[in-house]
Amino acid sequence: MRFGAIDIGTNAARLLIGEVLTNEKGSKFIKKISYTRIPLRLGVDVFDKGRIKTKKQIEFTKTIKAFKLISEVFEVTDLRACATSAMREAENGIEIQRQILKDTGVNIEIIDGAEEAKLIFSTFFLLDFDYTKPLVVVDVGGGSTEITIFKNGKIVSAKSFKIGTIRLLQGKVKDSVWGKVNEWISSNTDKSTSYQILGTGGNINKIHKLFGKEYMKAIYLDELNELLQDVEPLTVKQRMKTYNLKQDRADVIVPALTIYTRILSQLNAYKIYAPKIGLSDGIIYELYKRHI
Repeated sequence: MRFGAIDIGTNAARLLIGEVLTNEKGSKFIKKISYTRIPLRLGVDVFDKGRIKTKKQIEFTKTIKAFKLISEVFEVTDLRACATSAMREAENGIEIQRQILKDTGVNIEIIDGAEEAKLIFSTFFLLDFDYTKPLVVVDVGGGSTEITIFKNGKIVSAKSFKIGTIRLLQGKVKDSVWGKVNEWISSNTDKSTSYQILGTGGNINKIHKLFGKEYMKAIYLDELNELLQDVEPLTVKQRMKTYNLKQDRADVIVPALTIYTRILSQLNAYKIYAPKIGLSDGIIYELYKRHI
């Protein structure tokens, strides 16, 4: 069975078509059949004006219509759409949700940080990774960053912070929020414990690719800091040319690197892994479990 997952984030909207298969070892994995990404940037309106403007609403509706058509072409068994930070905070988010349902037949669920984390983590245990060791997952989006701490494969602490790449780009993150991040990490982690750090989100995946790393090979903090020093002085056009980046990735790579380096430093960690899974993978897996 094929399933469709629509992830409506602060920076982009994504459609993943996938199916859950079993490998020769008997383990489940998600086979990605089709992936479409549209740089909607809902957060630009929301973090500046508090609402999504009419022009952006039209683009949003067209995107969902296109995603639905693609899903029909691939004959998906089920389709689920989830929206995160920007839609949560938009004062007209519910109004837009209802209008898109009316116009497209697609019901967009506006989910909170806890549900977002739950969906992402539902696929973590499909990975070939040692989850008996203490683990910290850092999910960086355009509007928020979720930090989740695992011990023995179970969540012991989790927190969502209003620090994201688009927020930083627009100068909407106060120093006090960083202070809350540092305080929470200090209160919820043990400095004598060596944590494995996993990063999720499009930015860490792109950074991993820039380094030419093999799958599940760690990125080191020194490498992140060096890359930040290299890209920060460049214009967006220079970053696009030098690193072969799309415009909507070239402008947020500095905020993304800033978030990851600051959090890694606060965690006293020197490396991070990028499993290259996210919300859309979690949606696919949850749809699969719903239908078996």
